[in-house]
Amino acid sequence: MSSSNVSDSLPATLILTGIPGLEFAHLWIAIPFCVMYVVALLGNAALILIIGTESVLHTPMYLFLCLLSLTDLALSSTTVPTTLSILWLHAGEISFDGCLAQMFCVHSIYALESSVLLAMAFDQYIAICNPLRYTIILNHTVIGQIGFAGIVRSVAFASPLIFLLRRLPYCSHRVMTHTYCEHMGIARLACANIIVNVVYGLTVALLVIGLDSTLIAISYGFILRAVFRLPSKDARHKALSTCGSHLGVILVFYTPAFFSFLTHRFGHNRVPKHVHIFLANLYVLVPPVLNPIIYGARTKEIRSRLLKLLCLEKGSV
Repeated sequence: MSSSNVSDSLPATLILTGIPGLEFAHLWIAIPFCVMYVVALLGNAALILIIGTESVLHTPMYLFLCLLSLTDLALSSTTVPTTLSILWLHAGEISFDGCLAQMFCVHSIYALESSVLLAMAFDQYIAICNPLRYTIILNHTVIGQIGFAGIVRSVAFASPLIFLLRRLPYCSHRVMTHTYCEHMGIARLACANIIVNVVYGLTVALLVIGLDSTLIAISYGFILRAVFRLPSKDARHKALSTCGSHLGVILVFYTPAFFSFLTHRFGHNRVPKHVHIFLANLYVLVPPVLNPIIYGARTKEIRSRLLKLLCLEKGSV
């Protein structure tokens, strides 16, 4: 098929319908989504403000946490406003190019957040298994290089998705049962074989999410072995508390993502559509909401500085 024929078959706009089968409850579903989005904005903004203004927190662990909050803000802000406009205002029409842009942002940011979690596991490994060389190995230059490598990797893996979707004919298919644009949701609108999209999507998921989660698991195997060899009970408790926060964030991030990924590719006709779409919204909302709560509640330095910030604001009032 010639490129001109393919471009002619691309729809000018797509229509996102929201959560299928739950149209009667869209208004009520939007309320907790909106509350969670506001909590995510406030929580992550507070973390970024605290870490950015407190020079004592400019250590690798907190700099990675700041980057995690930035990716959380970007991920939720890329999708939730679109979701709320559909659920509240029935404003589901989006340009095809705009849909591709949103899809690119969703997948690249998600890959970047996975890279940040891997970097945080590496930070925990160095801090516990090689503490004497911690500041030498993880200096600000290395942290910047890790962040840059994560961005390059996420963009490199997400960019081909745009071309894979633009090469497909859509035969005037415009209605997508979703609340935001993502790769397989768009690909399933095509009136052609999408095996290349399926294979590439699966490959990227294995190379990014699968590889990162495997490396994180290996890192924590070494970390836990080193922790239980510590002679002091207090030292073991402190190390486990810090690791517990990070493990909680990892589970919050990967669990819904793996379930959504597997159902989208292997259980597409078995899992009810509204369950899949609802879960797809949760995996872009739950991590941004819970990450600041987990670290804020379990990290003494952040908790104390947050209370200090709140007291200063009350005093100014």
